[in-house]
Amino acid sequence: MNVVDPSVVCGERVEMGHFTVIEANVKIGNDVKIGHRVTIHEGTVIGDGVTIADGAVLGKPPKPAKTSTVKLSGELPPLVIGDHCTIGANAVIYRGAVIGAYTLIADLASVRENVHIGQYVIVGRGVCVENHVQIGDRTKIQSNSYITAYTTLEDHVFIAPCVTTTNDNYMGRTEERFAKIKGATVKRGARVGGGAILLPGVTVAEETFVAAGALVTKDTEPRTVVKGFPARFSKMVDERELL
Repeated sequence: MNVVDPSVVCGERVEMGHFTVIEANVKIGNDVKIGHRVTIHEGTVIGDGVTIADGAVLGKPPKPAKTSTVKLSGELPPLVIGDHCTIGANAVIYRGAVIGAYTLIADLASVRENVHIGQYVIVGRGVCVENHVQIGDRTKIQSNSYITAYTTLEDHVFIAPCVTTTNDNYMGRTEERFAKIKGATVKRGARVGGGAILLPGVTVAEETFVAAGALVTKDTEPRTVVKGFPARFSKMVDERELL
């Protein structure tokens, strides 16, 4: 049995599995496929040709703890999912996010509020994208990476599995952290290897290659390879590997 509010606007050729709940004022485009046990919260907008796998939760209203660093301010707009996106099994995408066309949010991934994701993006299995994150077009984030709040990933960025980004040098012990909280900025075409760690506020320059396992503690120079703990210049990126 499905529960669909009478106010839902549904396009043509929509397929829906069992035990799905769709709340008020949701808009669903044409040729959408919805799996079993999906929950779509109030006001969510879903484009044409979207596929939503079993157990996904879309448009979830955030409820931060009283001790959360990032607070809510005002009413969030509905979640918007662009045309021809694929949403994986048990993925959770919060209200206030915008997902561009042809993007994949894979199984068990989570995308928080106030996030903007561009077109043709891959957010891999188990990836966590926190709030106030900007992700450009054709960027790939591989499995189990953590993209912290206030991070920017520009176009054509590659984030390998298990990369960790950070945004707080004070670890929650002083009020000063609220004024200085800042995630990393990864510029166009940069690549970050598996297991690398980016410290708060660093800028990974255009076409930088961060080697696997590196600890990036300061800004990099464009088109350089950096590696080590902490990361240091190793060589220039081979011109054959530039965008």
